[in-house]
Amino acid sequence: MTAVPIVAANGIELYHEIHGPDEGEPLVLLCGLGSQIARWEQEWLDLLVGRGFRVVVLDNRDVGLSSWFDHIDLDPLTEFAKVFEGESPASAYTLSDMATDIAALMGAVGIARAHAVGLSMGGMIAQTLAIEHPDRVLSLTSIMSTTGEVGVGAPTPGASEVLIETAPADRDGYVDHCTEGTRVYGSDAFWDEEMVRALHRREYDRAFHPAGTGRHLLAVLASGSRAEGLRALDVPTVVVHGVVDPLVQVDGGRRTAELIPGAELVEVADMGHDLPPEVWETVADAITAVAARADVTPVGSAT
Repeated sequence: MTAVPIVAANGIELYHEIHGPDEGEPLVLLCGLGSQIARWEQEWLDLLVGRGFRVVVLDNRDVGLSSWFDHIDLDPLTEFAKVFEGESPASAYTLSDMATDIAALMGAVGIARAHAVGLSMGGMIAQTLAIEHPDRVLSLTSIMSTTGEVGVGAPTPGASEVLIETAPADRDGYVDHCTEGTRVYGSDAFWDEEMVRALHRREYDRAFHPAGTGRHLLAVLASGSRAEGLRALDVPTVVVHGVVDPLVQVDGGRRTAELIPGAELVEVADMGHDLPPEVWETVADAITAVAARADVTPVGSAT
């Protein structure tokens, strides 16, 4: 691993790590709502490196060891209420800002173009990066994500409750709360409670910052539909979605693939809204295949 932990990008600090050799094809792996680098199992990163990638992982803004936005005077509950009333909420930042963070980070570490791979909200950021910074994206892999259109990829009622519940501030309470939440939206067929608990202990010990999760959710809600931009994409794309995902239901992935010209849809049986080891090879296969379709000619090279 190459550790260049903090870099100023787009006016903020972003914690990141780079895994794999310099000659590997650059791949930026984007976390979901409220998640941080601690979410990735090292064996998953090693698998991607073994497929020939140089993997950049980072804490998105407002989470983990990247810049927090606690100085923003915004009441999430008030803004969430606006959504239920059909109004657009205020937000501290948008998915466009978060995508610009990625483009700026790539520039700061000397990566001109990369394969963009995102899970859940990370998929939304990856989509936005491809729409608004197409010169930065070699290929797009959107996993367990959706289009931003109202009613598309909506969570089930039970998953909605998990999304808006406040986690306890003490370590044991936080781990118990998050484990039960993962049980609701995760992959039942591959449930491993100790692995899930270990993940949430890592997250808590590294950076406990629940306020950032609320602002992430507001960023998603305030950013609206990406349908028009997705229709205009010209980039090799694969959409991966769990058939039994209750947090972003599978119609979100299907609609994403429908909108993006030439996109492949990979539906994974028994996969919920998580990435258990049992699906790693399937997901890595999809990423590797779409990357092979990309034009990796260096920018400025003769054709």
